Amino acid sequence: MIELLGRKFLQKLPAETAHDLSIKMLNSPLSNLVKFKAINNPITLFGVAFKNPVGLAAGYDKNADAISGLSQLGFGFIEVGTVTPKGQSGNPKPRLFRLPNNQAIINRMGFNNKGVKHLVKRLEKYRPNTIIGINIGKNKVTPNEKAADDYLYCFNKVHHLADYVTINISSPNTQDLRQLQETENLENLLKTLKDLQIELQTNTNKYTPIVVKIAPDQSDEATIEIAKTIKNSGMDGIICTNTTIEKNNLKKESHQSETGGLSGKPLLSRSNEIIKTVRKAVGTDFPIIGVGGILTDDDAMSKISSGANLVQIYTGLIYKGPTLIRNINRKLLSGK
Repeated sequence: MIELLGRKFLQKLPAETAHDLSIKMLNSPLSNLVKFKAINNPITLFGVAFKNPVGLAAGYDKNADAISGLSQLGFGFIEVGTVTPKGQSGNPKPRLFRLPNNQAIINRMGFNNKGVKHLVKRLEKYRPNTIIGINIGKNKVTPNEKAADDYLYCFNKVHHLADYVTINISSPNTQDLRQLQETENLENLLKTLKDLQIELQTNTNKYTPIVVKIAPDQSDEATIEIAKTIKNSGMDGIICTNTTIEKNNLKKESHQSETGGLSGKPLLSRSNEIIKTVRKAVGTDFPIIGVGGILTDDDAMSKISSGANLVQIYTGLIYKGPTLIRNINRKLLSGK
């Protein structure tokens, strides 16, 4: 009841105001009012033992400011970020819009975050007993030809704290970022990251898996090329998918024409198609994390049926609350 009342209150506020307030609440004693025991449904992927397959997608807690409260909601893993080398304010406000009739959100946040050093300090101060992924990106002012420097800097800073690191080259809200998915750019970026990953493993005796988050908007042919490049570069997994710029067939409502990435229910089908395409391209054993459009436990099952090993939620958490985590895990346990 407390969780429901809190969610109803937040949904009456402007979207970004509600988000910022929820982060503050989760980083306060109020977080103790909403706790869900994590359901035990273990799975091991890229050498990491997950308590259950349901995670929080990147974008909600960019700075690891709410990690203590989030770790009490029953997630099997939490992905923080996207974080960049230097803090940046992101795109001008307003930049976050609810589409309740579509069970969707449009955002054009633009990697707003406090910088990787802040995130590191947060996790060094409090590192929950939960699998933590750290999502990294490049600063807006960094040209693509220098992008590798930003990713290398962030990976070097976070690898000792991360159970895995996600390379975000697919957000639609940083100009030209998706050009890094093009084959030559992608090969060059991932080679430098693989070299650093191995170097740090040698020096620290800790191997930190790297996964790459891809977009849903390219052709199937391009998706296959991207997936094969990621696998052949020695990466450890793929996250399918980021938000979409495609906004056809939305129910009419305020904000539906806003620019930015669309998440939520309208993304489900396309995200699942990408998962199926990637699964065929990389084979049965390569790890895939499915994200995009999960509003129900059946939606999560559709991700698994499409070929995902793990799932992540974000927009579903906004509309359905943390009970969605429990419901998905129960569904996955039953297998029905």
